[in-house]
Amino acid sequence: MTWHVAEEDLRAYAQGELAPPLLWSADTHLVACARCRAVLAEVGDPVGLDAGWERLDAELDAPRPRLFESLLLRLGVADHTARLLAATPVLRRSWLGAVAAVLVMSVAAAHTTQATAAPTLFLALAPLLPLAGVALSYGPALDPTYEMAVVAPVHGFRLLMIRTVAVLVAGLGLNGLATLALPGFGLHALAWLLPALALTATGLALTARLGPVLAPSLVGGAWVALLLAARAQGAGTLVPFTAAGQGVAAAVAALAGGLLFLVRDRFDRFQGSAV
Repeated sequence: MTWHVAEEDLRAYAQGELAPPLLWSADTHLVACARCRAVLAEVGDPVGLDAGWERLDAELDAPRPRLFESLLLRLGVADHTARLLAATPVLRRSWLGAVAAVLVMSVAAAHTTQATAAPTLFLALAPLLPLAGVALSYGPALDPTYEMAVVAPVHGFRLLMIRTVAVLVAGLGLNGLATLALPGFGLHALAWLLPALALTATGLALTARLGPVLAPSLVGGAWVALLLAARAQGAGTLVPFTAAGQGVAAAVAALAGGLLFLVRDRFDRFQGSAV
């Protein structure tokens, strides 16, 4: 090497008095330069030197935040919350890509069918996506980071809400973009929103008692059964997407939200039994 750390800087480094950016430069150089390490061993205090190397090892071993986590940190999100959000399984590219593919196919089907009242396939699938996303984001059976999450000093209900908000923002955002691709249907293309909130809130409220797999499965199955029953009636617009059906969905979402708040402490017991 043609450059070495000055001896006075090495003394300051050993005493913990070297300030950035010289400190960072010295750290990087000492890793690769045996000569400067030998000089440091001669001029430095062994105890302080060991502490410095321990600090350097800790910095080198610390995990580097990824792009999404770094963005959350820049937005002012606490580091532990940002880490929990970044570890949400359904925020990974595979899940988001699958959701986008489903929405693209349903939007394409809406454009190719002859129905003019409402894009039925899109409205049927869109409420299920946030429900499935929340189910995949919480619970020992589906979340690969579950054991790490439950030992974090975070209330179980708060952890669930953090993951749920992340899933809803991503899922509803993708659904909203898909809705923009259906301008010909007007407000009918937004009829998925209230059912999506109702299904997600109901699934969460039942999760405290039935678990993160059975609860959303039952809610999703009930939604499919309701759509099949409405289709069997032969009406042009399915009942859940009429004005009356939207009102019922809003009421169900409100009631399920209240029930979820009442059973919020069950999630801590659910976490403990799972671990």
